[in-house]
Amino acid sequence: MLMTPGPTAVPAPVRDAMSRELINPDVDPEFHRIYDRLTDRLATVYGVGPDGGARDDERRGNGSALAASTRDVVALGGEGILGLEAAVASLVEPGTEVLCLSNGLYGDGFADFVADYGGEATVVSADYDDSLPLAELESVLADGDREFEVATMVHCETPTGTLNDLGPALNLLEAADGEICTVVDAVSSLGGVRVPTDRIDVCLGASQKCFSAPPGLATAAISDRAWAAMAERDPHSLYANFLPWRDTAEGFPYTHLTTEVVALDAALGLWLEEGLDAVRERHRTAAARCRERGAALGLEPYPDPERSSPTVTAFEVPGRAAALQETLREEHDVLLATGLGDLANDVLRIGHMGHSARVERVDEAMDALAGAL
Repeated sequence: MLMTPGPTAVPAPVRDAMSRELINPDVDPEFHRIYDRLTDRLATVYGVGPDGGARDDERRGNGSALAASTRDVVALGGEGILGLEAAVASLVEPGTEVLCLSNGLYGDGFADFVADYGGEATVVSADYDDSLPLAELESVLADGDREFEVATMVHCETPTGTLNDLGPALNLLEAADGEICTVVDAVSSLGGVRVPTDRIDVCLGASQKCFSAPPGLATAAISDRAWAAMAERDPHSLYANFLPWRDTAEGFPYTHLTTEVVALDAALGLWLEEGLDAVRERHRTAAARCRERGAALGLEPYPDPERSSPTVTAFEVPGRAAALQETLREEHDVLLATGLGDLANDVLRIGHMGHSARVERVDEAMDALAGAL
């Protein structure tokens, strides 16, 4: 049983859709209809479009309702990390000042991409088990020595199971300079948790997490301001570049990943049939069950429970993660993930996202973990 925080288990209707006869994405009008439907469905999931994609009581940040906003939504052929690199490649050129807000591995990684494309990254960071460093962010923004054009951050830091509250950081960025383009990695939260996309210029997602489609597509909801900034850049890449995807009426920048597009379209159809509220509640219920079972086993979540994501739980198992993972795989046929980087052998991660965000699947995984412990 696959219970990793991506790729996630792919349900039968999605696998069935993938088995159908291949469509040529370059010459068959049917593929364009499927892609357009896919991006319309993604717009609903992102919470953007004519109706904002969410109820009024869900479009709130710090207690105030946010106006519905429109964003162009695109789906590129490539694993989710392509979206992170493409966001930087599309907005950053030599000398571009970028503020990278981080409390995790992927937050730090944005700075590496910035350096790769010649930008100047200022990293405002906190320990991986801490919240976003808002006081430091406010101080850096108050310093007139830097003129930031782009700011990056991560909604769900999958390696630690942390869900960041983006509202306060977005408030500070908007108050300091309303012209800073914000880029958010929402790869591991989109679809299972509400993301404040209407306050984000480039909001990134991927097919293999909460949507339970196979790896292979990077998605993004992109604001007019971000598109305008991209149009002013001298692109260094075709593949890691959002701009050619803004208008695909006359064709795609390269041959699209047909089967992955059909799969994600089918997965989103299931998601929308179940309903936005029901899917998010299912993720919350599965997460609560996982942590309840973990507490009964004497396991502590890596971040403070108040900051733990509804999509993934990281339990502290110092020095034991690899051995437990092997035991679970070999003796119980349950696949979990270890930590990454410095936490590789100290954290065991259970992905209760997408199709796996179900109490019965969590119970099966935790029964196996109890046996392995």
